[in-house]
Amino acid sequence: MQGEPVFKKLRGLVRSLPPGGITLSELIHRVGNEGLLILTALLTLVFLIPVSIPGVSTVFGAAILLIGISRLFGRELWVPAKLKHRTISTSKLRPALRKALPWLYRIERVCKPNRIQWLVAHGPIQHLNNAGLILGAVLLMMPFGLIPFSNTFPAIALLFLAIGLLQRDGVSVLLGHISNIVTILYFSLLIGGGGLALRELFNRMAG
Repeated sequence: MQGEPVFKKLRGLVRSLPPGGITLSELIHRVGNEGLLILTALLTLVFLIPVSIPGVSTVFGAAILLIGISRLFGRELWVPAKLKHRTISTSKLRPALRKALPWLYRIERVCKPNRIQWLVAHGPIQHLNNAGLILGAVLLMMPFGLIPFSNTFPAIALLFLAIGLLQRDGVSVLLGHISNIVTILYFSLLIGGGGLALRELFNRMAG
């Protein structure tokens, strides 16, 4: 993406959030013509810090998933009315986004256009990148919210993918795919460890 950095655009958007609450539909409208990747970066930010905001995980995670699907199939973004019009408290959302903005700043600083150009070229490779967005959104919505880093890892993956695609930086996109793989490995360890713990508990109870 050329022109004003994504960090400055999103910082301005965060500052302009209205008091009280905002709907996903209003957020989409505020992003305007900047595109779905800007929206993905915005929706991802809130998952980078350990703050729980009621309703955000479901609404934002589902929205990112729908963005990935719309990009994969080359369709306009469609969001169910129930999801689009759900109100989110900006009294908690604004400070959470402000705390997360430095993450975006750091990631955008290391982005450099035209690295590994084939990974951001138009054509079939974009199906892989859009599938990465979908995978990241699915991982973000996994029911591990109380476990440390369960939201942070997939959020970092999504932010690398979104910023990398915006800046046409193949290295950042590659880091996004790698972060998705790291998230899958982390979740596999959580599930495997939980299974072993349950089996040990069952054995003790049976013994």
